[in-house]
Amino acid sequence: MMRSLAAMGCAAMLFGSTAFAQNQKEFQAGKPLGSVNEAGEFVPLSGNVKVYGSFRFAESCTFDADRNLIVVMNAGVPQDQQENDGYVSLLNPDGSVHTTKWIGATRDGLTLNHPLGSAIQNGVLYAADIDTVRTFDLKTGKPGKSFHVDGATFLNGIAVTNDGTIYVSNTRPPECVYQITAAGEVSTFVNGKPLINPNGVAIDQDGNVVVVNVGDNNVLTFDRTGKLVRTEQTVEGGNDGLIILADGTKYVSSVRFGSVSEIRPGQKAKMIASGIPSAASMGYDSKQKQLVIPMNNHNAMAFIKLAE
Repeated sequence: MMRSLAAMGCAAMLFGSTAFAQNQKEFQAGKPLGSVNEAGEFVPLSGNVKVYGSFRFAESCTFDADRNLIVVMNAGVPQDQQENDGYVSLLNPDGSVHTTKWIGATRDGLTLNHPLGSAIQNGVLYAADIDTVRTFDLKTGKPGKSFHVDGATFLNGIAVTNDGTIYVSNTRPPECVYQITAAGEVSTFVNGKPLINPNGVAIDQDGNVVVVNVGDNNVLTFDRTGKLVRTEQTVEGGNDGLIILADGTKYVSSVRFGSVSEIRPGQKAKMIASGIPSAASMGYDSKQKQLVIPMNNHNAMAFIKLAE
């Protein structure tokens, strides 16, 4: 009798697991804004309407040049309130909403807890998500690979080279920058001083890895062996976002003090914008020649048109 009950229990567990697997749904990307009309048909937003907003703690953004869209990483609510609440919005270059939740319309087939930094390389969107770097297909939004980083506590800024090597900062202790190969091998690229709460990461025109600190105003350039080869300073500290143009000009946003510094090669930094609350990890729209700056818990985006 006991064996029969045990067998029945195992069968029930097996059936339950099978049923759960069958009920799991595949990932679906969100649609551009629109609504269902009285006839039950989906109607896209008409051309004479613009919608702004759609953010929940926007932390970073990148630019999809092929689609001429700004890709915004939303961290969502704090993890102690709800896990797996991060999502990705798409904006038109004028800041109006294209797709409210492109990645995150549903949670089917998706894990995106609290994404911060983001990068685009070779048709792949990369997101720094607490202790994991996640990838997504840039055309479809479909989740791809995940790279877990043992020991990471707060993955933040991220940059990716042409060969798929990832450099991602850990802002809280251990204060370091990790390197992840395209094959998923994780190592510590640099750690300790001069890193002080490292945040934004970018690759310069010579292939060097450039890092900015929240803890001071240093802009640190490391060669690919991890050797510090240059130190520059922004006008203010508390830095987050870092953009490097093809000519070597750097733009750095201060999340603590709300300014944007411009550093041209061989010149001292100058402030080109100020008073931006929580100026976080900005992106560069290469077609419209503008900086786009997420504003964290202000749930907004700032736009700065650069001089031609």
